[in-house]
Amino acid sequence: MGAIRKALATDIKRIHALINACAQEQEMLPRSLNELYEHIRDMYVYEDASGGTASQGIKGVCALHIVWEDLAEIRSLAVIKEARGAGVGTSLASTCIEEARGLGVRQVFALTYAPEFFKRLGFEVVDKSKLPHKIWGDCIRCPKFPDCNEYAVMRRLE
Repeated sequence: MGAIRKALATDIKRIHALINACAQEQEMLPRSLNELYEHIRDMYVYEDASGGTASQGIKGVCALHIVWEDLAEIRSLAVIKEARGAGVGTSLASTCIEEARGLGVRQVFALTYAPEFFKRLGFEVVDKSKLPHKIWGDCIRCPKFPDCNEYAVMRRLE
């Protein structure tokens, strides 16, 4: 059985390895250690209680990044292969959605290679042009820019 908690500084190297392993499989974009440390307050981890030390038991990670007054982004959602299909990703994304709702954010979006996962959570595929220009600051630093093949998904929160 696992639990979701806020990420700790001591988790970052394990989170970095998890995200970049998924990036090597073309499942997401890589993240630098520096970027992860800078955004640690945005991040949650799913930890397996039987995993020994905290960072060794990490089965997944997800971040909620506030973009604007009424908009947040779910980023860096990654789950180790052995834990996929067990609800880890859904639990992490749902935690971020609930945090956004608690902060009064009205919309949450993600850029993803897995739109079907997000559709199951109530997101809809949208045209990337509907996203604010502010997020394109991240995109311009991406090695895949401007030939991005990620999908934009959005969910309105009540």
